[in-house]
Amino acid sequence: MKIAVVSITKHGIALAGRVVAALPGARLFAPEKFQAEAETAAPGAAHAYQGKVGDQVPALFAAFDGIVCIVSLGAVVRLIAPHLKNKETDPAVVVIDEAGKFVIPVLSGHLGGANQMAGHLASVLGAQAVLTTASDARETLAVDLLGRELGWTFEATHDEIVRCSAAMVNDEAVALVQEAGSPDWWARHANGRSGPLPGNLTRFARLEEVPLDRFAAVLWISQRELPAGIAAQLAGRRVVYRPGNNA
Repeated sequence: MKIAVVSITKHGIALAGRVVAALPGARLFAPEKFQAEAETAAPGAAHAYQGKVGDQVPALFAAFDGIVCIVSLGAVVRLIAPHLKNKETDPAVVVIDEAGKFVIPVLSGHLGGANQMAGHLASVLGAQAVLTTASDARETLAVDLLGRELGWTFEATHDEIVRCSAAMVNDEAVALVQEAGSPDWWARHANGRSGPLPGNLTRFARLEEVPLDRFAAVLWISQRELPAGIAAQLAGRRVVYRPGNNA
């Protein structure tokens, strides 16, 4: 990921240097009046801008996959609001308080990787990651992150992701069918899960074994095509995951 780290205060820039060091390839953006401090904090990776920080947001959204802001949460919300498009394309945005106590994913927590980045930075800084997405707060399965750490991809519409995610966090019956890929995904899932699999999740080895009428959603991990007859029955309530050959 291409990451921009933004700080607008002298003390925040010092913390920003630690963030840049923790994110390979990251660049620090700071006001021109703090150029010397920025270059000291992030040698070779500092950029001093002229004008207001808000004027930098369009370019940052266009050029970076993720933005870490050492700026107040309220200010960040106001700065990014006019530039939001959708969860599939918006960059990950993470806010850190100037004292380095809290790391808060604000935008694109799952698909954009903000939650994962927040967990990493919290570990590096000795801070608390503040995760507000339901699946992370309850440490249940995140439908749009299943297998991500292993390089799996998924096939589903936006509405299918929403419906299946709702079934998962609302404790409805969900079938998980794994026909391919590593079985060891749970311990690494979404920054790691230490407890058992969610109680509303039932595992199957073959899609044909699933009594489809009993489940609100079906999560299918496989390398084969979805059988036509079953596809019609699962329309709107399934996500298909595609592991790589060695994942």
